[in-house]
Amino acid sequence: MGEFRPVADVLLYLAGSWRAERTVRDLAGMDEGTFTGTTLFSPLDDGGLLHHESGTFVWQGVARPAERTLRFLPGTAPGTADVRFSDGRPFHDLDLTSGQWVTDHPCAADLYRGEFTVLDADHWRTVWRVAGPAKDLILTTDYTRTADDTRDRP
Repeated sequence: MGEFRPVADVLLYLAGSWRAERTVRDLAGMDEGTFTGTTLFSPLDDGGLLHHESGTFVWQGVARPAERTLRFLPGTAPGTADVRFSDGRPFHDLDLTSGQWVTDHPCAADLYRGEFTVLDADHWRTVWRVAGPAKDLILTTDYTRTADDTRDRP
């Protein structure tokens, strides 16, 4: 990936509403799906953010509602985050102080490798490569800050 933008505080940067557009490619079966929706990062009492994503996932021509919730908590270093599933289990760390971050999440026999890239104040991208005996996927999500998000941007 080309240029990226360093972010001093990942939680401050992510706060607000984003349009999410995701492609899901199954490299084994060559199927492709899409997710289109909204991701809202809203404040938690502990200084973190509640990440709620909702929209429509289309797979093999069938559209279904889809949603997920994560918790982005303050990380161990200033400006970083500790990302957790909604039930509190650890997911991954996140440090965008250089504008880009690569992290892993082992899930049973599969390995999720995520690459996060900040493109500018209103655009960022994640690419998750999922490999293992049960999965061979690439999930690419482009996030665009929504026009109704009028907060001050870092």
